[in-house]
Amino acid sequence: MHQLSNRVLNMEESQTIGMARKTRELAAKGINVIGLTLGEPDFNVPDFIKSAAIEAVEKDFSHYTPIAGYSDLREAICAKFKRDNGLDYSPNQIVASTGAKQSIANAVLALVNPGDEVIVPTPYWVSYTAIVDFAEGKSVFIPTTAEEGYKFTAEQLEASITAKTRVLLFSYPCNPSGAVYSDSELESIAAVIRKHPNVYVISDEIYELIRFDGKHRSFGSLPDMLDRTITVNGMSKGFAMTGWRLGYLGAPLEIAQACDKLQGQFTSAPNSIAQRAAIRALEADPSEVKYMVDAFEKRRKLMFDRLTKIPGFKMSLPGGAFYLFPNISFWLNRTLGGREIKSSNDLCMYLLEVAHVGLVSGEAFGSPDSIRISYAASETDLNEAMNRIEKALLPWL
Repeated sequence: MHQLSNRVLNMEESQTIGMARKTRELAAKGINVIGLTLGEPDFNVPDFIKSAAIEAVEKDFSHYTPIAGYSDLREAICAKFKRDNGLDYSPNQIVASTGAKQSIANAVLALVNPGDEVIVPTPYWVSYTAIVDFAEGKSVFIPTTAEEGYKFTAEQLEASITAKTRVLLFSYPCNPSGAVYSDSELESIAAVIRKHPNVYVISDEIYELIRFDGKHRSFGSLPDMLDRTITVNGMSKGFAMTGWRLGYLGAPLEIAQACDKLQGQFTSAPNSIAQRAAIRALEADPSEVKYMVDAFEKRRKLMFDRLTKIPGFKMSLPGGAFYLFPNISFWLNRTLGGREIKSSNDLCMYLLEVAHVGLVSGEAFGSPDSIRISYAASETDLNEAMNRIEKALLPWL
């Protein structure tokens, strides 16, 4: 048996990836499985972005780039931040990475020492806690509920801060809940941060473009927050460029330089062709991809209407992203088709193996009484998935 490091042995597999793998394994056996596990738009990359990539290949953009990305990519990111978010960054405050996940990891590793505390509201994206653990920090959780719209409050934040607190890490629109925060809610959070000068905010805004009500407000645009915030974004969700692996962050100069230094030792720069394509995407008006948002909003209504008709599915209507995150505690500690359902993971496995619908347990997101359902799929598949879920659950009421 090979001797592996404790670091790897203690790290759990991403449950979203794990459930997607199990879904593919069943599909490989010839079973018709509808996978609603991954946070991946089911659209193709817009043609104007693909054209930019083809042009980059033809012009031989095939060599190493600066670690933080091409200078004109960083200029395009600065212009996007200014145009859409009211954030004033210079190119040397921008670091492009191999996906927003690496941007988050860079920021956490740049700020967190062993024993430092990172406040993480629940539910949270699956990799947050693994990244904090890797940095030898400690995650401190703020619980939220469906009744509260899965949003934490300034009072909860204040009560969670200690002398060891280093970072508040959260996403909005949120993966997995789809929760969004109003300007007044963000301002109340900022008011707490202002009282604690040693605390930074890593604001994960990767779902910025997929918002159904109101305009997105970047946390760093609030008064006095630009120098306290690391703003993370990327190309995967809003532009359907998941496989292109291009994320980025804007940060105070010293933190951006630290992220550049870290990245230089791990992966160096992101893919050169993806960088060239990202410039074209970032320069485009966001209305160019609104057709995706419109489709997601229609699917949100379809799934919300059908799920709320199933007894025991409690949820709030998400304001963004492409997930529903119902509380399913009603279905726990029951026997369904001869199977004991003691946890949300049990329920997901039951629905995968019996209904052939792939979902993700809320345990992965710090909310064990919930499940995440991605509606980044066709309406035909979504309707069929709901038919199967109803058939698997309703007879056992």
